[in-house]
Amino acid sequence: MMKQQYDVAIIGGGIAGLIAAAELAKAGATVILLEKSQKLGGRGMTVEKNGSLFNLGGHALYRLGETYSILQELGVKLTGGSPAANPYAIWDNKLQPMPDKPLKLLSSRLLGWSGKIELARFVAGLGKLDPSGIPNMSLREWAEKQFADPMVRHIFYGLCRTATYSKEIDSQLAGPVLRQLKRSLQPNGVLYVDGGWQTIADQLRGIAESCGAVIATGKGAAQIVLDETGTAVHGVQLQDGELVRAERVISTLAPHDTCRLLEKQPESLLQWKQSAQPAMAACLDLALKRLPVPERNLAIGLDRPIFFSNHSAGSKLSIHPGVQVVHLIKYNLPGESDARADELALEKTMDMIQPGWRQQLIEKQYLPRMTVVHDYAHTSRSQQRPGPAVAEILGLYTAGDWASHGEMLVDAAAASARRAAALIVQQLADAGGRQTPAPSQRLTYV
Repeated sequence: MMKQQYDVAIIGGGIAGLIAAAELAKAGATVILLEKSQKLGGRGMTVEKNGSLFNLGGHALYRLGETYSILQELGVKLTGGSPAANPYAIWDNKLQPMPDKPLKLLSSRLLGWSGKIELARFVAGLGKLDPSGIPNMSLREWAEKQFADPMVRHIFYGLCRTATYSKEIDSQLAGPVLRQLKRSLQPNGVLYVDGGWQTIADQLRGIAESCGAVIATGKGAAQIVLDETGTAVHGVQLQDGELVRAERVISTLAPHDTCRLLEKQPESLLQWKQSAQPAMAACLDLALKRLPVPERNLAIGLDRPIFFSNHSAGSKLSIHPGVQVVHLIKYNLPGESDARADELALEKTMDMIQPGWRQQLIEKQYLPRMTVVHDYAHTSRSQQRPGPAVAEILGLYTAGDWASHGEMLVDAAAASARRAAALIVQQLADAGGRQTPAPSQRLTYV
């Protein structure tokens, strides 16, 4: 298994690595995927506890996103449903109906008449808004120009946090955020996946292996080995000392981890590493015998960066009838989290939304410092489009949630994996004149 030469070695068995492996294998390339863990999925893993299924933090697919489209093309079966309607807003330690529909907007106590008119105009015009035409400005800059009413801005920022899993408004580029917001507000635009995201990872593995890809778990990369010139890839040395030979390597690791695998870091990779601004979160997932207040399935914090969602309202996440798996998240900036304080804040929020939940508790999962993404489109790198190729090293490519060309979250991971795979397929065809199947229909990214 580990002795032959491969066309491509992929480092990392998360969603990006698995999509790249499936795409390349379907196109006829010889591929090996190297994953240090014994389990595939990366942050797309799902953990089973006492019959209930917990993702590693909040996970949702956008039906208009790149990931959903790519998975459909690859033949991944996706079942599940959308989050429950009738969201609540959290403001001043109270729950109020979120003004997301005309009648609720008219009766809302959150807004005065001028604010209601302003919010109604924004919602009505959102469908016609072209995010690609927005100049390179931060989300705050854009919002300050658009909204005069402070409460409208609070509602807008709350919706943006929910769509992007980030509370950063001073550096996030407005265009990609608004593009993501439009997707999230589409009717049935969000999908919670039955069985958790492990079902996606497992299906991608099956597709890749059925096309000839080698999936090697428990095989951590120690170094990306270059040729004698130091300018081209020769293979990957594993932590056990074994050398996997390949003239092309896709690293789906974070920029700093990819740099760690190289004795000499190329300038472009160093720039991506130095400019990276990760998004962080504290995540609390609970399995409950029942919801004390069944109609409260969704709540968005307006004066705090917190979000609550009952994932069982849209998907099957337990083998036990009636058990509800719910998720709470507190969005943090890097370095600001306090694990115990965040846990107490999330539990206190749960007390407000679902009083009596502690008596219904079956299982709990708390992840105090989850990396949502390793980087996103922000003002300090507004002109950069990381990857797929690392210019200074022939045969080195990158993919992952940070290698965005305007996409966000897992859509950036999936789109960057496809970009890397498509480039390699074309290069293999050009180099040897070998007959490779035509790549699947490509998406256009903004």
